[in-house]
Amino acid sequence: MRIGVVTFPGSLDDGDARRAVRLAGAEDIGLWHNDPELHQVDAVVLPGGFSYGDSLRAGAIARFAPVMESIVDAAKGGMPVLGICNGFQVLCEAHLLPGALTRNTHLHFRNRDQALRVQSTSTSWTKNFTEDQEIIIPVKNGEGRYVADEAVLDELEATGRVVARYAGGNPNGSSRDIAAIRNEAGNVVGIMPHPEHAVDALTGPSTDGLAFFASVLAHLAGRVGVEA
Repeated sequence: MRIGVVTFPGSLDDGDARRAVRLAGAEDIGLWHNDPELHQVDAVVLPGGFSYGDSLRAGAIARFAPVMESIVDAAKGGMPVLGICNGFQVLCEAHLLPGALTRNTHLHFRNRDQALRVQSTSTSWTKNFTEDQEIIIPVKNGEGRYVADEAVLDELEATGRVVARYAGGNPNGSSRDIAAIRNEAGNVVGIMPHPEHAVDALTGPSTDGLAFFASVLAHLAGRVGVEA
C-alpha cells in the first residue's frame, strides 16, 4: 500500500507522519504542495505544521494548493484522507469537513499528552479501535478549538460523525469536547491531536497512534479483497 504525505511550505510533522506510515507497514510517498499528481497513492495524510505561515488563518491558503485540488477530487471518490492538526484545519477550509478550527479559548499554545475517547470506529482510519476505547496521544496547537453552529454539531452527533472526544480535560475549548470528526462516507477524518507522535514506545507517550495508520491499511486491504 502507498500512503502519500503532503508537504506544504511550513509543514513540520510530515517527516513524522511518513515514519508512522512506514511503521504501520506501508510505503510512504512524499507529495509536494505545488504538484497536482498524487503518484498512485492509496490514501493521503495532511500533516501538522503551519502551512504558509498560517497567513490569513490556519489552512486558508493551503486549500488552494494544486495538490489539494487532486486530493479533494480523490476524497470525493472515496480515497481515505487523514488531516492531522493543521491538516484538520485544511480539510475544513477545503469544505471536506464542516466547521472550523479557531484560537484556543485560553489564547495559549497547548502542548501535552492528551487522553481521547474513540467514538466512531466506522471510518477508514479508526476500524482497529473499539468504541469508547481511551487512548493517549500528544496535542500541540494554538488554534485547535473546533467550532460549528448548533445545527451542524447536532447533525454530527446524530449521524455518528464525532470520531473522538477529549477525555480528562478539554485542552482548547472545542465544542462538545470534539477532538476529531469524519465526513458522511467515513473516508475523510480530521483530528487535532497527533497520532503520528504516538507510534513508538521509546518516544511515547504510547503507541496508540499507530492504530490510525494500521486501520487504513486494513481498510485498503479489505477493499482490494472485495474488488478482487
